[in-house]
Amino acid sequence: MFFRRARANRAFREAQRAGYALLQQMHAEWPLPDHIAGAVAPAASQAPVPDVLPPDLRVPSRQELAGLMMRWEQPLVIDGEIRTCHECGVYRDWIVFCMRDDSVWLRCRAGHEAREPRLDAAWYNRNSSPVDQWHPTLEDGLRHLGH
Repeated sequence: MFFRRARANRAFREAQRAGYALLQQMHAEWPLPDHIAGAVAPAASQAPVPDVLPPDLRVPSRQELAGLMMRWEQPLVIDGEIRTCHECGVYRDWIVFCMRDDSVWLRCRAGHEAREPRLDAAWYNRNSSPVDQWHPTLEDGLRHLGH
């Protein structure tokens, strides 16, 4: 039984090799198509189109921004406890800032700000939506988010 399978495999491989040799011989004899044989180099007068967007269409990189901000309306739960403002006791409706140095800051509606060391840029990136607006000042950004 073992020899029968080996003989069949050997016959199949020989048939494959013969078929590949025939295909290679056929392709070697065929003439090249006209569009390949008569290919012309592009004219020197055609300037290449740049791949870079013009400056007014470019999005600023993260290092060019002072930070990112998002609104967090529900209670903020960190390590199993609800985060409250140390000054006014509010526990929802935060503005979360992710600064250039990857630190995360929280701001309540009353304007109290505090750094949150238990959150980082990775948490911010997981929970934020895509950036939809660019604001020149902090006040413009807060106004856009409803604070």
